Amino acid sequence: MRSAYSVETVRTAERELMARLPEGALMQRAAAGLAAACADLLGRVYGSRVVLLVGSGDNGGDALYAGARLARRGAGVTAVLLAPERAHAGGLAALRRAGGRVVGGGAGGSAGAPGVEELVERADLVVDGIVGIGGKGGLRPDAVPLAAAAERSRGAVVAVDLPSGVDADTGEVRGVAVRADLTVTFGTHKPGLLIDPAREYAGSVRLVDIGLELPAEPELEALQHVDVARLLPVPRAESDKYRRGVVGIAAGSARYPGAAVLAVAGALRGGAGAVRYVGPAGDAVLARFPETLVSDQGPKHAGRVQAWVVGPGAGDDAATVGEVLAADVPVLVDADGLRLAEAGVVRARRAPTLMTPHAGEAAALLGVDRAEVEGGRLVAARELAGRYGATVLLKGSTTLVADSGGGAVRVNPTGTSWLATAGSGDVLSGLAGSLLAAGLSAVDAGSVGAYVHGLAGRLAADGAPVGAHDVAEAVPEAWRNVLG
Repeated sequence: MRSAYSVETVRTAERELMARLPEGALMQRAAAGLAAACADLLGRVYGSRVVLLVGSGDNGGDALYAGARLARRGAGVTAVLLAPERAHAGGLAALRRAGGRVVGGGAGGSAGAPGVEELVERADLVVDGIVGIGGKGGLRPDAVPLAAAAERSRGAVVAVDLPSGVDADTGEVRGVAVRADLTVTFGTHKPGLLIDPAREYAGSVRLVDIGLELPAEPELEALQHVDVARLLPVPRAESDKYRRGVVGIAAGSARYPGAAVLAVAGALRGGAGAVRYVGPAGDAVLARFPETLVSDQGPKHAGRVQAWVVGPGAGDDAATVGEVLAADVPVLVDADGLRLAEAGVVRARRAPTLMTPHAGEAAALLGVDRAEVEGGRLVAARELAGRYGATVLLKGSTTLVADSGGGAVRVNPTGTSWLATAGSGDVLSGLAGSLLAAGLSAVDAGSVGAYVHGLAGRLAADGAPVGAHDVAEAVPEAWRNVLG
């Protein structure tokens, strides 16, 4: 499992470690890891042209010391200082001793001058050491031309700890930020490296261990194959269809029968021992999945279930949504169900509730613009979970799972942009609902469901357009991939 910690937690751990180490030792550890990553990216260090974009403080110091290491290996290293009077003195001296040169400010010329921008554009490698993990609100105006030049550069861009201009704690990007091909982060991941929109600015992420001692519970965590394999339900020798979990699907309408079919597909592929369907799309469901137990008597008369999924394609059927929410079993609420569910009813439930909105639905529930949710996904997921007293799976380019009780938020590392297709969310609802019926907690069902669904999307698409039914069909392959 990958873990991410807040800036405050990281800085506390750094202070505690620095108190036990010789002065400057921690920065040297970081610089050594950064230089090694840069060398790996360059392939051939000798004769390469490296440009360091250096701000004030320790982030710039890391870049300068790493540049000195590369210069000693024969690279031509130039440091562009954005604040010469506040540049890290030790790092600057080390770079000069190693044969590196300095431009900008007191060294002659402006950091944003055309000559400097051309230098950046022609570099084989650009190292972004402008702003550290405490940066807020995008880049300052004098750094914007350099960020633009780095994006035009023919070489790779490496960010120190995180791309300058992104928010380390939330993943928000409020203004111009550096776009990196590789981010070398120290001690632990920062939340912003795992959450869009900041994640897309980070490129690949390489973690350098510098010896930090961190708390047991992070701000954010991302499951990996081994974690998901441990959580996936596997039937035992004595299992029958009821012991494996029966999930009820209350979905679909005369206008949207396909939503019911896709939700049932996700539930059947998600390991449910049996699927009970209630709603007006029974004929369509049976035509595709004859093993489904269909009822037209409503949720109360459908038979015993261990969990319900309600809402996909349900239209304005508020009565069914209310009936499902009154059941004393875990409930997943999606799509139209989110619009029809009353906040007070959801908060009053004793059994777990998993809500699965996309950004537009989350914005409507919170009473804000969609752009606000998309720009601050972590904040939105936490606020929605707290407001409804439920676990919230916020779908999108990075799917987040937040629990109303607080604790680490789960971020899903799988998935593909090809999953942005009609009905994909219905498949996810059925899949996660089946995991709820199998006994997983709402947080585990949501995060494991998102993981397998995302992996299935990758496998089904394989770089080409894909339909929701293709994603459902690929779930068993994704499941085997995880367990294998």
